[in-house]
Amino acid sequence: MHERQAVIFGVLLAGLAVAGLGAAAVYTGTLGIPFLSRGFSSPPPEAGVTAPPCPPEGAAPVPYAQVTVNVYNGAKVPGLAAQTAAALTARGFVVATTTNSTESLAGTARLTFGAAGVAAAYTLAAQLDKPVLVLDARADASVDITVGSGYNGLVAADLILLDPAVPFAAPAGCVPISQITLAPAPAPTTDTATEEPPQDGAETPAPEDTPAAG
Repeated sequence: MHERQAVIFGVLLAGLAVAGLGAAAVYTGTLGIPFLSRGFSSPPPEAGVTAPPCPPEGAAPVPYAQVTVNVYNGAKVPGLAAQTAAALTARGFVVATTTNSTESLAGTARLTFGAAGVAAAYTLAAQLDKPVLVLDARADASVDITVGSGYNGLVAADLILLDPAVPFAAPAGCVPISQITLAPAPAPTTDTATEEPPQDGAETPAPEDTPAAG
């Protein structure tokens, strides 16, 4: 009888010892528990997320003449913003500002716009190869395009399939506007021609004869 009780007490003590070691490991971070490590809430949305904002339901392409664009040179290639502006103007877009960006951009292009300019931004994005779309806090429908070192010109006009009667389809992985923390609105500017001039021998694309959409 006494031997049996001794065995039972021994098992209990061993179990308590193992539990104590496990608790200590969790407390010190040596051992993690998957359920606890996942947390209990989703992280807050980040400003400037790379996932594009979803177009509002029913949003359709905007006539080019109704899209106001500010062009920024983020590639540090003299004259690149002016060349891009000329190409966009030839397609019917309205260019309000052409200047150098204060930052360098490694990608093709980044489009920055407010909630009122989502449809305009998607219309402009169709002209570019894999641009990044960023939602900010501006109130108007203007779109800023910053061209980067990977920019090689606009997509050929005959490859752009936009139908004003067909709403935009939400791209995979897009984020509803209501779930995005807006990037700061751009500072007001009245400077329309501060970009460095093209270097000698730099080519400027010829105007296109493509009619404006819409």
